[in-house]
Amino acid sequence: MLSLYTSYPQRGSLGTREACYPVDTTTICESTPRTLAARLSLLIESGSIPLGRTIMTLRALRICVFSIACAATPALADGHVDWTQSKYGPEDMAGASNLMTPAKALEAAALMKTGTVISIGRTYEPEMPLFGARVFAVRGTGGLAGGPLGENNVVWMDDFLATEIGQVGTQFDGLAHIGIGGGAKNLFYNGTPGDEVIGSYGVRRLGMEHIKPFFTRGIVFDIAAVRGGPMEAGQEITVADMEAALEAQGIGEPTEGDVVMFHTGWGRHWITDNATFNSGCPGIGLEAAAWLIERGVAVVGADTWPVEVVPNPNSALAFPVHQELLTKNGIFIHENVATERLIEAGVSEFAYIFSPMPVKGATGSAGAPLAAF
Repeated sequence: MLSLYTSYPQRGSLGTREACYPVDTTTICESTPRTLAARLSLLIESGSIPLGRTIMTLRALRICVFSIACAATPALADGHVDWTQSKYGPEDMAGASNLMTPAKALEAAALMKTGTVISIGRTYEPEMPLFGARVFAVRGTGGLAGGPLGENNVVWMDDFLATEIGQVGTQFDGLAHIGIGGGAKNLFYNGTPGDEVIGSYGVRRLGMEHIKPFFTRGIVFDIAAVRGGPMEAGQEITVADMEAALEAQGIGEPTEGDVVMFHTGWGRHWITDNATFNSGCPGIGLEAAAWLIERGVAVVGADTWPVEVVPNPNSALAFPVHQELLTKNGIFIHENVATERLIEAGVSEFAYIFSPMPVKGATGSAGAPLAAF
């Protein structure tokens, strides 16, 4: 039996608001009705909520949810009825990198207390785990590439790299990486049709050349600590986990333009057990994604290869969090981040510094993000 009830104050009241809506065995708690609407909509569409014999049809439930959220823009967690219309404008190709402002840079700079700067990117090497049939092959010239030249006899060497530019190792997913298909058209971020994106020599729209550099507040959720140890494949990070981590670590919630990292302990399998590393992983699901979207984060990263939970609790879904973050909201995903370095340093907040490789037509970027604190 489905039942919905609310305990949040009327619109316009001050203070913390809470809304709890049990749906069968699922209870959804959030601070605003807009988030509730977004999360229920996502769970309904994904099939995560087993409606079974309910007092409402799916259509009636959606009407009810959207009525609850009438005080705010309904449907999607980014506040837009139509996800194909980006809040950054109809021609936007920069996504959440638009949130990088002088104010965010100054906020991040204030977190640099000790002057310590560390890389949270992993070494690119042939032994690292690769998804599917992806490759990473470095080839040298087998000798000098040139020289000697000049009276000083300068000599030099070059190399050649064959790989997926932004889809191996520590990788930054761009807006052309993931889309939504199955209908009349394949659609990507900002409702861009696939036939306007796909190209034989790189994507024609939404390439990495449009992404702005990041200098902003970063936070790391130590979910492994909350769970009492390293997580296992298929374990989903919940909003309750995030809230517990924030309290334990003594930090505030992410705000607009922030970068959020998740430490799950899955990086322990990196190179040491690639088969296990690639077999699945812990990560966020649609519930946590809605929470992050509501707060307007710019990047979501983790020490796992997809950031989201694999396998998904709903076996009918494949990488739905990628679609919610990248395709619908322009929020970037940073995968295979060495979050254990932050945990070992005892750091929860830091300045996240990353400038994606501006390769025209690329779907993602390699590179080592920096954490300064």
